[in-house]
Amino acid sequence: MTPTIVIITIVAYFGLLMTVSYFASRGSDNSTFFTGKRQTPWPIVAFAMIGATISGVTFISVPGMVAAKGYSYLQMVLGFIVGYLVIAKVLVPIFYKRNLISIYGYLEERFGRNTYHTGAWFFFVSKMLGAAVRFFVVCAVLQLLVFTPLHIPFALNVVVTIALIWLYTLNGGVKTLIWTDTVKSFCLIMSVVLCIYYVARNLGMDFSTMAGAIAHHPTSQMFYFHNPMEATYFWKQFIAGVFMAIATNGLDQDMMQRNLSCRDSRQSQKNMIVSGVMQFFVIALFLLLGTLLMIFIQTKNIAMPEKSDELFSLVASHDSMPVVVGILFVLGLISAAYSAAGSALTSLTTSFTVDILGAHKRQNEQQLTRTRRMVHLAMSATMGAVIIAFYYLSDSDAISAVYTLASYTYGPILGLFVFGLGCKRPVRDGAVPAACLAAPALSWLTQWTLHTYAGYETGFELLLMNAAYTCLGLWIFSQKSK
Repeated sequence: MTPTIVIITIVAYFGLLMTVSYFASRGSDNSTFFTGKRQTPWPIVAFAMIGATISGVTFISVPGMVAAKGYSYLQMVLGFIVGYLVIAKVLVPIFYKRNLISIYGYLEERFGRNTYHTGAWFFFVSKMLGAAVRFFVVCAVLQLLVFTPLHIPFALNVVVTIALIWLYTLNGGVKTLIWTDTVKSFCLIMSVVLCIYYVARNLGMDFSTMAGAIAHHPTSQMFYFHNPMEATYFWKQFIAGVFMAIATNGLDQDMMQRNLSCRDSRQSQKNMIVSGVMQFFVIALFLLLGTLLMIFIQTKNIAMPEKSDELFSLVASHDSMPVVVGILFVLGLISAAYSAAGSALTSLTTSFTVDILGAHKRQNEQQLTRTRRMVHLAMSATMGAVIIAFYYLSDSDAISAVYTLASYTYGPILGLFVFGLGCKRPVRDGAVPAACLAAPALSWLTQWTLHTYAGYETGFELLLMNAAYTCLGLWIFSQKSK
């Protein structure tokens, strides 16, 4: 697959995004950017959420992770479904009742302004780092396939791509994202299904032969009940999945901004439950593809790449594969990555403008538009800088890196909402930032101690540890209700 083909695919996809963005953003204002005016039909949001929850990291990393972890990720995705039910039944009605633009407005009502800003800043750091890791992986692959052969430096690759994403998300905001995510969901599912078809055909397999080969391959193990000390143990993954879904979807402005664009809370609840179930089957497709890729390299006597994230691109660009597989790989990759980066920029712009600057309370429509656009540009520049920094720091499978970061940064947000909803004790608002900063430090110390002295591998339950330490800190700084 030549760099020219990759560039043509990228240009064609961006042309499609720009077209969708143009029609979706006509007549847009600040209300459209922040909430989509709460007029989006829930089936559209549910289908779009498939693409919203699947980033370029998922597209690259999940197929490769079967080599070391099998289908253990599905244990976590089962937990996601339960987490989505909790979001739908508990959080969605609260957010709609308060008519919130940013979900962190709840923290100001419950605790005070310091807590509100603490939650917003933790979201800012969480989303910026998480989005940068996800987008970095995609930029690194495109650098290898396209820009290095053309002698284009990585920094220029990032700058140009971020600039294009900034351009198509400039005006439409959430309304544009939902429609571009719908396009993304279609492209993702189509590309994975067709890649499975072409790889199986290359191996001379029909559907029944392929199903049998995948079922009997050692990488297709899904449930791990035998060793509680390992990170892949079922209950560790499942319970972590429940709370990870709540933290990274229900308490994430990026995801909830889409869900709050539905007409009312009941419509939003339907969207949450349906999209959670559909996500399980889409992730399963990625894992099935991963096993098929393992069978391919074993059959062709190809060495396993040093980084599991490189498995998909290695097979897609192999000489024995038709060019269409490489095109499908690039299409799925960029559709996942660009939409995820666009949604991150939109949510970061919303949160910074509303939560941190409070511009919506003291500026008229024209001033707010100007502020929003300046913040949007600043968020784009910051994300580009962070991605370039990650270029020199990545050494593990990216999906694990993303969730490890999320465990440290979303943990305090989860703790704030759990304590706020589950306990009525008033808390000293000025002490909340200290409690939230102490929680990640104590969690890291606990993780290190367990590993060093007990041989216990802390997995994604690190999120729960962070949330628990946050709740403990809030309890210490609280007093009995009068």
